[in-house]
Amino acid sequence: MLFIFSCILLHLAFLTIAQTDFCSNDVGNYTTNSSFQRNLNSVLSSLDSNTQIDYGFYNLSVGQPGPDQANVIALCRGDIGVDECQNCIRNSSGKILQVCPNQKEAFGVADTCILRYSNKSIFGVMEEKPVSILVNVVNATDVNQFNQALQTLMSRLRSTAASGNSLRKFATGNETAGFDTIYGLVQCTPDLSEPQCDECIAGAIRVIATCCDDGQLVGRQGARITRPSCNLRYEVYSFFGFTPATPQLPASPSPQAPSVPPPPPPAEGKKRNNARTIIIIVVSTVSVVILMISCICLYLRIRKPKEKAETGDETITPESLQFDFSTIRAATDNFSEENKLGQGGFGSVYKGTLSNGQEVAVKRLSKDSGQGDLEFKNEVLLVAKLQHRNLVRLQGFCLQGIERLLIYEFVPNASLDHFVFNQARRAQLDWERRYKIIGGIARGLLYLHEDSRLRIIHRDLKASNILLDADMNPKISDFGMAKLFVMDETQGNTSRIVGTYGYMAPEYAMHGQFSVKSDVFSFGVLILEIVSGQKNNCFRNGETVEDLLSYAWRNWREGTGLNVIDPALSTGPRTEMMRCIQIGLLCVQENIADRPTMASIVLMLSSYSLTLPVPSQPAFSMNSSTYQSDISSSMDSNSRVTNSSEAKTEALPLSANEASITELYPR
Repeated sequence: MLFIFSCILLHLAFLTIAQTDFCSNDVGNYTTNSSFQRNLNSVLSSLDSNTQIDYGFYNLSVGQPGPDQANVIALCRGDIGVDECQNCIRNSSGKILQVCPNQKEAFGVADTCILRYSNKSIFGVMEEKPVSILVNVVNATDVNQFNQALQTLMSRLRSTAASGNSLRKFATGNETAGFDTIYGLVQCTPDLSEPQCDECIAGAIRVIATCCDDGQLVGRQGARITRPSCNLRYEVYSFFGFTPATPQLPASPSPQAPSVPPPPPPAEGKKRNNARTIIIIVVSTVSVVILMISCICLYLRIRKPKEKAETGDETITPESLQFDFSTIRAATDNFSEENKLGQGGFGSVYKGTLSNGQEVAVKRLSKDSGQGDLEFKNEVLLVAKLQHRNLVRLQGFCLQGIERLLIYEFVPNASLDHFVFNQARRAQLDWERRYKIIGGIARGLLYLHEDSRLRIIHRDLKASNILLDADMNPKISDFGMAKLFVMDETQGNTSRIVGTYGYMAPEYAMHGQFSVKSDVFSFGVLILEIVSGQKNNCFRNGETVEDLLSYAWRNWREGTGLNVIDPALSTGPRTEMMRCIQIGLLCVQENIADRPTMASIVLMLSSYSLTLPVPSQPAFSMNSSTYQSDISSSMDSNSRVTNSSEAKTEALPLSANEASITELYPR
């Protein structure tokens, strides 16, 4: 009985571990009442009051980019509820500030959550160190059999977690090992890409075999390995609760892919259950008392900042985003021609270098918007809250007199049209990269349509509005600023059409009606352009002149879809390319209801088990004389439309895009 009791204590220690904190001096320290401390206290207190996030992942920033900006990531275990998650993060916030009183970078590991902050950028960055390791010292009965089953389990969970979406990358399961059943859990911070998550978990799994001087993890019945970007845990008993489905993913439309319910936890002996129940009740009672005292102290400490947050935005304020005009003027060398990246319909774009060495793109807006300063700030705040790896991030703004500047992250590889339509550069876009670009654009649009706080409709999605970072990852640009200049719109309808010939859905081009399906249409055109390497405007095909949609539809219908594929794509899976052509044709159907949602498209791109519907004929020929006549008569004198065939982008090192019209409205 004593042996059983001591083993249960070891197991229980994993369930209620004390928080482990790692304080780093690599990025420097801060002083009392410094800007960084104020920003850090503000962002940590906002975690406690954030009721918008119910999926256990928080990535927030406060302060201007630079040494005083506080960036925070908090991640709760995927099987716990919102209340338990917030309690864990609240306690971790208080504890980590006590253990690391003046470090600008720290990492805390608690029972059901992790918390890290830094003044450097940590979003979308895989971090492997420091590592927290907890070991169950009891050996498995058959070490070889146990390790083999453990590797099988971890490999399966690793793949499942890595393929999760931008809200949750989490997986649980079990595997039989002789007389034992191994229960496992793996998790990544959802801001990681699928390869990053896979690599992080793989490294954590390797720790099992390589850790410690005597290899003390090998053959142990349980361990917990926690890195800043991922963690894993395994035991010979069920330690996790019911695992909810990954949020925001649509139900599969295919009857061939039924959902599989999670396996029920196995029954355990009465004696062991009773002992564990008694201990859990005792420890939980003590923990609740300590938690109540901690909550009272923490509430008293953060009450004033929290009350301030309730009157405005709890994470980002206009003051934290506003730059001095002199700072931006110095960064762009007084907006010199040498730093000019391009000219758009709503202003010029310049490259700038801030005093800390950070490169930014500065859009100097035209001076005829007629909008008030307060209104401008409020709408900038809405866009600044949009944080996704496939969106160009707004870093801040500047207001001085009639000057209005928008400061974005700098994206070095120009825009997609500089590559896919360029005979010399398109060779750099092999199929793997093109497919990655298609998937990234889809995930960015899904975030705008369904995952962001406000539903965003882009309305000017095109190749020149897709920027490529140093790793050729796509970032959607101009996804919100045009709303700052257009005040006569109503939800779903507009008297002012802004867009680009060839990408506009017919209901928007003809009648000014827009919805998320308008963006789906534009995305379909983009897919066909990326696969074919052809612009959507008219091109000569032997004796005939066709537009891209008609050409793709005719070849797909006649079974000659391979003709649509870019000849530069000499390698790559043809079935995957043909699948993308079919998805593109589904997106450009005339009937709005027939077009898939972005959630369905993301699922189509990631799951080959789904049978795709048969598309109907595209809406219209983009550059026919009938279309030109109809759209011209439907637009008023205020309309702004650009023709993609007339865009001169090849001479520009970075895309000079027309600002888009974007509708933002509460869900």
